[in-house]
Amino acid sequence: MIDLINQLVYEPWPWYFVGPAIAVTLYLMLYFGREFGVSASLRAGCAALGAGKYSSFFDFDWKSQKWNFMFVLGTVIGGFIATYFMNSYGEVAIAQSTKDALISMGIENPGADYLPPQLFDFENFGIGMILFLLVGGFFVGFGARYGGGCTSGHAISGLSNLQLPSLIAVIGFFIGGLTMTYFILPLIFKMLL
Repeated sequence: MIDLINQLVYEPWPWYFVGPAIAVTLYLMLYFGREFGVSASLRAGCAALGAGKYSSFFDFDWKSQKWNFMFVLGTVIGGFIATYFMNSYGEVAIAQSTKDALISMGIENPGADYLPPQLFDFENFGIGMILFLLVGGFFVGFGARYGGGCTSGHAISGLSNLQLPSLIAVIGFFIGGLTMTYFILPLIFKMLL
């Protein structure tokens, strides 16, 4: 019994369980008139803090999004628990070709930890990394708002609703992700490392 609990808690769940679980969750959300998406909670949070007084974009009934606040809060709490209480601190299982590519970009010992120390240790946290994170954060926030939702909202909820704008957004996410991974990120790593 203990082995089963350890496997359920500490090991990744198989796709054939997680995929249908996501599908059932989305069906229930649609049935109850809810739409999944994390970026909408940021708008609701700003509205709850009074931003509606300054911009009509935030002037709406944010209380209808209380369920979404609980989802985001659960995500943060779950991430905290997983990081500080359930981390096995083992090597991250990534392909050898990925390790080789990361080594060629200046990452030492890739896979030893989820966050490479060359990028995320405070000792290496210079002005270049601060600018990288600020610019990246701006693009993510602006893009989520401009695109009408975040990656999870479009890819999971929007595609399940058969929305053409979500399909176009997801295609754009893949093109942007591949461009970033293969062309832009290696250049950034060469500048920062």
